[in-house]
Amino acid sequence: MYLGDVLQQPNLQWLPLCQSDTRGKDEAGKYMSILPRTAPSNIEGGIEQRKKRIQVNDPVAIREEGFEQYNKGDYNSAFELFSKAVKLGDADAHAGLADMYHNGKGVEKDKEKELYHLEEAAIGGNPTCRYHLGYYERNKERAVKHWAIAAAQGDDRSTKMLMDAFKDGDISKMDLAAALRAHQAAVDATKSPQREEAEEYYRRRSSQS
Repeated sequence: MYLGDVLQQPNLQWLPLCQSDTRGKDEAGKYMSILPRTAPSNIEGGIEQRKKRIQVNDPVAIREEGFEQYNKGDYNSAFELFSKAVKLGDADAHAGLADMYHNGKGVEKDKEKELYHLEEAAIGGNPTCRYHLGYYERNKERAVKHWAIAAAQGDDRSTKMLMDAFKDGDISKMDLAAALRAHQAAVDATKSPQREEAEEYYRRRSSQS
């Protein structure tokens, strides 16, 4: 498929960016470093609201609780929550399971299961997992397509990989330009004071942990 056609797929949707590049590192949170869509202006209220949403089987709330338990080191609970969220249709919960299988947190390390969950998350619109699929892909043409899609969803690292691919002759100047335009459009579409507040909050939280 021509890369320009890939970038124009109507079902592409932007999801929050990974906070840091953990490519190649055996580090917890490799696939789960996802920023929230809104700033947590009322933390306690947000926790209570999440509990209510969990009670009615809200998959996003269940996945968020899975992240919370994962960060606390309760990997059994995290696995159960991610698995439940996946069954309820939450694509980003696959990122949590991929991370657990990558790091062997609460489960045995399993590359096959890791890749399965990466693929499911990427299909669901997760740019972080799409980026890593490109990194693992040995076929350069398929890797470039993964990064083109992730770049169109706002993933900064994928644009760097595409520029490296251009230097190696694996992507044309026209396709690279199209990918960079799509990336910039995604970034511009998500700029807001609320998002900036959320990013700053989680940067501070990450530096204190």
